[in-house]
Amino acid sequence: MSHTPTEFTSVEDCVERAIAAVGNKIVLGAPLGLGKPNQLMNAFFRRAERDPSIELTIFTALSLEKPRPASDLEARFLDPYLDRHFGSYVELDYMRAIRERRLPPNVTVHEFYFRAGSMKGVASAQCNYISTNYTFVARDLFDRGVNVLAQLVAEKEVDGRRMLSLSSNTDVTLDIAAMLRAERAKGRRFVTVAQVHGDLPFMVNKAMVEPGWFDFVVRSREYDTTLFATPNMSVGATDFAIGFHASTLLRDGGTLQIGIGSLGDAVVYGCQLRQAHNDVYRQIAAGLGVDAAVVERIGGFDTFEKGLYGCSEMFVNGFLHLMRSGIVKRQVFDDLHLQRLLDEEKISTLVDEGMLETLVREGVVGTELTGADVEYLRHWGILRPSVRLEDGHLLVGDERIPARLADADSRARICRAALGTRLAHGIVMHGGFILGPQDFYEGLRAMPPEQMERIGMDSVRRINRLDDPPLQTLQRRRARFINSAMMVTLSGAVVSDALEDGQVVSGVGGQYNFVAQAHELPDARSIICLSAVRGSGSDTSSNIVASYGHTTIPRHLRDVVVTEYGVADLRGKSDQEIIQALLAIADSRFQDELLEAARKAGKIDPGYEIPERQRDNLPERVGGEIGLWRAKGFFSPFPLGTDFTDEEVALGRSLKEMKALMDDLPALARSLIRSFTHGVDEELAVRFLERIGLEHPNTAREVILRHLLLLELEEHGYLRPL
Repeated sequence: MSHTPTEFTSVEDCVERAIAAVGNKIVLGAPLGLGKPNQLMNAFFRRAERDPSIELTIFTALSLEKPRPASDLEARFLDPYLDRHFGSYVELDYMRAIRERRLPPNVTVHEFYFRAGSMKGVASAQCNYISTNYTFVARDLFDRGVNVLAQLVAEKEVDGRRMLSLSSNTDVTLDIAAMLRAERAKGRRFVTVAQVHGDLPFMVNKAMVEPGWFDFVVRSREYDTTLFATPNMSVGATDFAIGFHASTLLRDGGTLQIGIGSLGDAVVYGCQLRQAHNDVYRQIAAGLGVDAAVVERIGGFDTFEKGLYGCSEMFVNGFLHLMRSGIVKRQVFDDLHLQRLLDEEKISTLVDEGMLETLVREGVVGTELTGADVEYLRHWGILRPSVRLEDGHLLVGDERIPARLADADSRARICRAALGTRLAHGIVMHGGFILGPQDFYEGLRAMPPEQMERIGMDSVRRINRLDDPPLQTLQRRRARFINSAMMVTLSGAVVSDALEDGQVVSGVGGQYNFVAQAHELPDARSIICLSAVRGSGSDTSSNIVASYGHTTIPRHLRDVVVTEYGVADLRGKSDQEIIQALLAIADSRFQDELLEAARKAGKIDPGYEIPERQRDNLPERVGGEIGLWRAKGFFSPFPLGTDFTDEEVALGRSLKEMKALMDDLPALARSLIRSFTHGVDEELAVRFLERIGLEHPNTAREVILRHLLLLELEEHGYLRPL
């Protein structure tokens, strides 16, 4: 863009100017997650709160909030950590108003995706939720009349010019901004606003824009508050097993999509084991009962020699770890000719005389190089950037070489003096938005330019669907799109976003699009992961269910389902075959009732019996196998690292066990008796008790909590018994 944006040092001043530009009816669109300019959003909200004549409608998703302890014990553990981790993070005022049920009548907030479970029972959020595919969000914003588009951006000097970066959120912004600008000539009034943040990673390629890409830019160091970061959560035996099974379904030289959270971390760790400890990986596979025939058909046990290409709406911390591990390294190129030749292995990313000959033979460039040919070859790094064409000759320093590739002498001179070394502009990771822990942001900020250039932030329309089928089909070969779910029905339908009564748990997001892609691309698979059960004790129930009154992915798009007990390949199977496959990976405590439900529905042979080898699907078996290898130094609870202290890791694990005890009264009673009759070395316990504020208990409840905590710490090996 050529115009110079209006600059502000105050969000309040920017809001006043925006209202002057678009009027009192404000339809404010902001990115999901990290890309929200919180101070600017709060200024719009406070302005509407003060002035009832202003009608403010906010369209966004994933409005990030600091965790809130649910009990006094949780607060003792979490509050010091939250203060340290979130620092000066500015909360969103509209979220606080929603929580406190005091949203003004002139303010409406529409979200299309919630943090999982965060809005259950919150009436205004449930009523105003918009169910839409991620790829439709730009269209929906446009149709609903968005007239203020606001985003947090990074800033940097590049080649002597000040540039901005859409950084964490190219996902919807690239699409909606283009749609709005096409309407500006028709008289549509709107403003685009950037709020600069000094710590936001400066992403390049399509994320990098001129300052004039925006109408207004807000810049003040006081707004550089702590970025919201999602801490790495611990990974338990169940998720490790699910992630391990999923990792066996990946093909070397293929494509990967994963999400955030412990399950995504587990998939990453499984890939790292496969790459760095392949012998151990194969032994673990045998111990977990991995079906070698399924792996042979869909995935593999071998290391990633060619590497993977990452293509995911969410660029998460796990992808950075996979890049560092030499797993995500396969480059793709936004050129149909080069990508086809690479896929056919007629060329590699190394530039040599053979590549030049292949390009001529394939008709990509002519034997007599034109200006367009030279520009093409320079852009992709095949010719050096300094090479120029003049009067039919290539100018390379002081040397003039006839630009005739058919002439052996000229071609030899060109190869000797003018060729580059490697193809340029290759991308190993395409992502639409960024969210993760603080060390993820730090890693991106410190990334060398040549590595950063291999990350392509792009629109969700380009990533989540086949926007350019000929090219993307070549790029996304052997794609494995890994997503999670809450439940799967015996018909193969997937429940991921909401409950039977309509309560929204999270949102559809991009899951549907990736599932659909898996059916459109050759040799691609959609992998849905879920724990076989939820709850504990008497509240345990199966996540594989006979039927359910809501689905996110319809049964006709069924593909691969993974639990901690194995892999069910459902593609192209009959209903009876699907039921048999899902029973094989269901928890054995629920297999009989599921089988009986299928019999009653007339969907399975009445005489079918579950094979004996599938009757040992129990947590003890999976936990025992993971525990065996954990004792040998594998399956660390935080495989991608943590910013919890050692004391906090120990306390977190113990408090989690204590919480589970509260739901099992008989077990709680037994533990209480043991805790008061079983001594531990309390000198070693001081640091834990001080951290949780139980070094000097003042009430009977605190005394009980102290004893239970010491018992748990001892049972997990953090304290010595006496």
